Amino acid sequence: MSTPQARRKTRADAERNRDRVLEAARALFAESGYDVQMSEVARAAGVGIGTLYRKFPTREALIEAIAEHRAADIIAAARRLTDADDPAQGLARFLHHVGEVLSDDRGMSEVIEKAMGSSEPREETREALLAIAAELIDRAQARGTVGHEVTTGDVNMIICGLAAVIRNAAGDWRRYIEVALDGLRPR
Repeated sequence: MSTPQARRKTRADAERNRDRVLEAARALFAESGYDVQMSEVARAAGVGIGTLYRKFPTREALIEAIAEHRAADIIAAARRLTDADDPAQGLARFLHHVGEVLSDDRGMSEVIEKAMGSSEPREETREALLAIAAELIDRAQARGTVGHEVTTGDVNMIICGLAAVIRNAAGDWRRYIEVALDGLRPR
């Protein structure tokens, strides 16, 4: 019979294994693209292939988990920005953070898009990001640093455009953000 302490240790080991798999897979997919073999991921993570398939039965399930993990990181960073003294700066830092993540992880974005049909976050994750953007917009509008006509849809368009600029190497993504932010100022 297993003890509660043994179950906790097993759960902790399983969580560490899952994190190692996600980290190894993210690095391999970002570097080598969609066709990375699941056995390569298991080897790089230091887990058995059975452990990998138990947690992620398909390549797409693994890629979706990576996408969700990446989005959770963006959400956590964005939540910290909602307390910024200057909400317009918080919005700018949020967009710059998204740009950094997408730029540093460009290969992974391509893999996510290939596996899932889009690199845009889904359902709850998308709603969480839009809620944070709404909070930043509302605070900036109350301060008079963002126009009253600005919506979360506008910020979502900026992020989609930012992703395209980065994905296609269509220019300086930081400059793109500055131009977009200028368009959000009150008229």
